Amino acid sequence: MGNWVDAATGEHGDLLDLIRLNRGHARLADAINEARQFLLLPRTVSPVVAVDARTQRAAAGSPVAARRLFAASRPVCGTLGALYLRERGITRIHGLAALRFHPRCFYRPAAADIPGIPQAFPALVASVTGNRGVQTGIHRTWLDPSGKSKAAVASPRRALGDILGHAIRFGACNGVLAVGEGLETMLSLREALPAMPLAAATSSSHLAAFSFPRGLVRLYVARDRDAAGDTALAILSDRAHEAGIALMPLTPTFGDFNDDLLQTGRTQLANQLLGQIHPDDRARFSAS
Repeated sequence: MGNWVDAATGEHGDLLDLIRLNRGHARLADAINEARQFLLLPRTVSPVVAVDARTQRAAAGSPVAARRLFAASRPVCGTLGALYLRERGITRIHGLAALRFHPRCFYRPAAADIPGIPQAFPALVASVTGNRGVQTGIHRTWLDPSGKSKAAVASPRRALGDILGHAIRFGACNGVLAVGEGLETMLSLREALPAMPLAAATSSSHLAAFSFPRGLVRLYVARDRDAAGDTALAILSDRAHEAGIALMPLTPTFGDFNDDLLQTGRTQLANQLLGQIHPDDRARFSAS
């Protein structure tokens, strides 16, 4: 599910927001329920596990197209993507199988973009997977060629493939998991607590719809300090309660945990997080 921007009104969002607007749903939870019902319809295509991405023609926006782009990307260490992350205070990037870099990733201009904008930029490309480890999509972050910032385009972050309920994952869930919205937010947590398994849902709407892994006992939610973060946390709290999962919010001091990392540093962020997690998890996930 990609993002959209209405140049005339300034409205923006993702496919869940379009469903909510089109169907007149007052609550995000109702839009999520409708999307889930739609996705349960029988499919006429072969299962994902039977697809050979090297030979099948990839439909635009499909999981096959997403897997091909991820496969065409390279490990992020030593690339412009690593430089960008370092500018965000993120340096623990070795061995991250879910994160790659593409030097010239195609960008389809949005209505709000300036005419004549380049159609390819360097990009971080992150793998989105389901709870069984099957890749269902990717998330792209287009970068300025200097590596100092995101590309100067209307929507520098976009998803591709099947994203609803899935996430970018760092580490395997073993009863405990921390989930949040953005890639940089969760990589910031990894700077402070590298042993904690993490998942980035890619947006507040998708955070609210995150599918709980089997065996999950305690879920930490790395929330953003804004209205969308409040809504996602409330929906996840209700869903976790119904599923018998203990939910504990992690609240940043500033706008999000990447802001906290940049403002206070890795050690202070680690201390801040250790003060918010369950006592049983403090020794288990302390920074090393």
